[in-house]
Amino acid sequence: MDVERIRADFPILCRQIYGRPLVYFDNGATTQKPRSVVDAIVDEYYSVNANVHRGVHFLSQQATELHEASRETVRRFINAKSTNEIIFTRGTTESINLLAFSFGEAMLQSGDEVIVSVMEHHSNIVPWQLLASRKGIKIKVIPMNDKGELLLDQYETLFTEKTKMVSVAHVSNVLGTINPIKEMIDVAHAHGVPFLVDAAQSIPHMAVDVQNLDADFLVFSAHKIYGPTGVGVLYGKENWLEKLPPYQGGGEMIQHVSFEKTIFNELPFKFEAGTPDYIGTTGLAKALDYVSLIGMEVISAYEDKLTKYALERLRSIPGMQIFGESENRGSVISFLVGDIHHFDMGTLLDRLGIAVRTGHHCAQPLMQRLGIEGTVRASFGLYNTVEEIDALVAGINRVRLMF
Repeated sequence: MDVERIRADFPILCRQIYGRPLVYFDNGATTQKPRSVVDAIVDEYYSVNANVHRGVHFLSQQATELHEASRETVRRFINAKSTNEIIFTRGTTESINLLAFSFGEAMLQSGDEVIVSVMEHHSNIVPWQLLASRKGIKIKVIPMNDKGELLLDQYETLFTEKTKMVSVAHVSNVLGTINPIKEMIDVAHAHGVPFLVDAAQSIPHMAVDVQNLDADFLVFSAHKIYGPTGVGVLYGKENWLEKLPPYQGGGEMIQHVSFEKTIFNELPFKFEAGTPDYIGTTGLAKALDYVSLIGMEVISAYEDKLTKYALERLRSIPGMQIFGESENRGSVISFLVGDIHHFDMGTLLDRLGIAVRTGHHCAQPLMQRLGIEGTVRASFGLYNTVEEIDALVAGINRVRLMF
């Protein structure tokens, strides 16, 4: 992989921060955007912009073709069976909220159970809690060991005849743990329970095949895979989506409306009320084309080497504590150094031009399990380099000596 050529596609990486070259290690929060994505967005606004699905004029039809071509690009990227299974949303959070609401309304009643894990992002906890307050369901939590690995034997014991859904992150946004999702899905299906995969932190870093996983539902965000903000995907098996009621009402999600009755539209439009971000979906498709051209296997192998190098270098720092020691891990490293507060470390690294994330990373229950308030998190992308990791290590050592 020619990293320097790739870096040239991302103009922001040429920026200087406080007079120093930008080292961007906050990819777990959002990734930077290549020229091809931004150019496609600008070009569509300037030359094709018109509302989709609703016009007989040329621009509307052309915009509609681009929007639906983007749906096919997503279908192909995750190997879904049909574009009917690809629902466009505003991101992972809205995708989970959509499913929790629609599935909860149709399939759950008081006393039913949903299984999540201790390492979930708040976006995969709070929607289920809202459902619990609304319908009286119970949330069960898969525990983990001290290495940051889910305890699969205890996972199996959580199932009862009341279990109606399992919803688990593919990759922890704090620990980097890659959970054995396929095996976990098999267990859920053996109990007749559907499985939602939060793929926000896996989609940018590895090949994800929904048919191979046999996932019932899967969600991710465009902005974490080099695409625009405000666009996401809910994948759902067609037989499941057919059973669920719409999440929102309005234009586009209907076939016929009268004051007596509304007939809902067919999939996938039943879940896409209102004008979609048809410009954003083009940006998402361009981002998926970009990583596909490089190859997800190539990206995964490169980032794995980068992460192993970073772990080796970071462990050499006195007082370093790394959270998450799973053998099967992604390109996320969370750490603390001695008694230095994570906010102080992040602030001082920023003065050196190094962008990292600090805090609880929207995973407060996981922080409680770890017995800490927060961490510093470095998360890598396809444009990061060994030299940047060396700069991070040098920066941490400089901050450490200040304290």
